[in-house]
Parts: sequence; C-alpha cells; structure tokens
Amino acid sequence: MNHVLLIDDDVELVGMFAEYLEQEGFSVTCMHNGEDGARAALTGGYAIAVLDVMMPGAGGIEALRQIRAGSRMPVLMLTARGDDADRILGLELGADDYVAKPCTPRELTARVRAILRRTQAVPESGPGVVLSVGKLTMLPEQRRATWDGQHLDLTSTEFNLLEVLARNAGRPVSKNDLSEQGLGRPLARFDRNIDVHLSSLRHKLGPLADGRSCLQTIYRQGYQLIKE
Repeated sequence: MNHVLLIDDDVELVGMFAEYLEQEGFSVTCMHNGEDGARAALTGGYAIAVLDVMMPGAGGIEALRQIRAGSRMPVLMLTARGDDADRILGLELGADDYVAKPCTPRELTARVRAILRRTQAVPESGPGVVLSVGKLTMLPEQRRATWDGQHLDLTSTEFNLLEVLARNAGRPVSKNDLSEQGLGRPLARFDRNIDVHLSSLRHKLGPLADGRSCLQTIYRQGYQLIKE
C-alpha cells in the first residue's frame, strides 16, 4: 500500500509535494485542515500521513491526537525549522518522525520511503520468527508485541526501535545505529528523536523483577535492552 495522505493548509506547497510523490509512484490525497485530515486518516485507507503542525483551527497537534486515539498508522510531521517544542510534543504524542520546513519534495519523499520501508519490511530472520527477551515477545512478521502476555500498543517507529534492541538484547546499540535501522536515516546533529521514542517505550514496557526499566541508557554507548 503506497497511498499517502498530505495534511497541510498551504495549498501550493501540498500540490508540489503531491506532484513529486505521484511521479515517484505514490497515490496521494490532500487535505487542508486538521479536522478533515484526521477524519480521513482514521478511515484506514492510507499507508502514511504527512501532517503539518502549524495549521489554523484544529492544528496538526490536535489532529495527531485524534489520529493516535484510533490508529497506529505512521505519521510524519512537518515542523518549522528550529521549533523543538512542537517537534518533541509531536513525538511524545506518537508521531514517527519529522521533517523541518522548508524542505524539498525529494527530501520529503525520501523520509516517507524510509518510514514505509521499515513498516512494510519482511523480517530478516524469515517468516514466523518470534523474538523473546524476558517478558517481551515480538512477532515481526505480524508487527505485534506483548509484555508478560499483554498486548503492547506501539507506533510503527516504536516497534522498529524495540525490534532492533530485541535483536541485540544484552548489548548496547548506539543512537546512530538505532536511527539507521529503526528510522531508516542517519542521526542528525542535536536530534532528540531517538531519546523521545525510547522514553515512550520505557513507559509502555513493564519493569524488571527488581523494579528497574528493561531499557537502560549506557553512557556514551547508546541504549540496551536488558536480558533477564
């Protein structure tokens, strides 16, 4: 499925993005306000939503809240360059990644491809593989995960990052490797994306028997999923 939902009130910009995406083989639907965009996203007919944060009325952050209340579809945010507050809030609310505006259609398309490549990837270890680390069980082919038998409600990026950590359980994984393998792009300077996603994962995963989080920060090395 390669149907992209573009949600942005800048009609000219959206038209330019849509034209480029269609040339690259995507189907595109455009919405110009957050309310209509969220309603369309929740129909389930799209592979990914590209959502501008700054829109009049029901803005991008509110649209993201509405989408995340009923869907785990990938969401790529468009944010103002240097606007860290909205960017971090969006990631905390479940956005998968962001692109800072102004950006080129080529850059946007590359980011969309990176997210979909990870979301729709065939598991490396073949069909039917099960990853088990302590109370964590992951089924990459089905993109399902449980903790102590209870379903984990993860975004696509959270699932990707947790899968990378599970495949390397007991060993630290650098933030750059997590970005490359989990987000499909190199880690940018001053990028807090990985930190925000891992913070969210800590809240969703249960503690170890001794009360510690199973996701540990390893000084100057990255993050590690602890084996029990």
